[in-house]
Amino acid sequence: MTFVQLIDCRTSRFDEMNQLMDTWVEKTRGKRTATHSVIGKDRSDATHFIEIVEFPSFEEAMRNSHLPETDRIFQEMVALCDGLPTFTDLDVVRDEQLFAANIRRFFETMAGPGELPPLNGLMVESYHDHDPANEQDTIGLDAMRREIEMWRGGFDFTFTVEDQLTQGDRVCTRWAWNGTHKGDFMGIPATGKQVTMTGTTVFRCQEDGKIAEGWWQYDRLGLLAQLGALDALEQ
Repeated sequence: MTFVQLIDCRTSRFDEMNQLMDTWVEKTRGKRTATHSVIGKDRSDATHFIEIVEFPSFEEAMRNSHLPETDRIFQEMVALCDGLPTFTDLDVVRDEQLFAANIRRFFETMAGPGELPPLNGLMVESYHDHDPANEQDTIGLDAMRREIEMWRGGFDFTFTVEDQLTQGDRVCTRWAWNGTHKGDFMGIPATGKQVTMTGTTVFRCQEDGKIAEGWWQYDRLGLLAQLGALDALEQ
């Protein structure tokens, strides 16, 4: 279970404390078990800071705290604080990456049965799509709908989300695609073949979670080979 520790302190010497944290990061490289750290400053009190540190588990946090470098840095940190810092230990019982969840809904919607539903709850009207397989970028929600309809007209397909990584407003998704070639696709008549493809897409999201921009990388050449479209070129 993911474990989070909140460190609450007051200091008028934050610049020195910040340098101290950089020293700790350097000296514990390859040893520390913390996976994520965020420090926030109280908007109403410039001396009030809260650090949020994430660990894979409570046991890993304890292993991290027992590092000699951690103990040494902690003593120096206390000396920079206006009073003793306080600690709150939390077991994470819910962790939802809201941007990532919206991206998963987008992939599910693209592959859903029946008519393609409106996408304006998932994407902005000015959505900008970068696909190296297209000569020009796809710009605008209506244009993106036409792009998706092209794929839906050619295949019955599903997406499987293999991995997702989130950083700031970007979500990177590694996916697997499986389809049945049921209709015309890029001038290739329906073959009924079962085809597969893998790819990675990076989406940029707005603050409300809607998708504003996307960059695709996938093996369209491999897909065309599975459909037999390259056979004539190889002869």
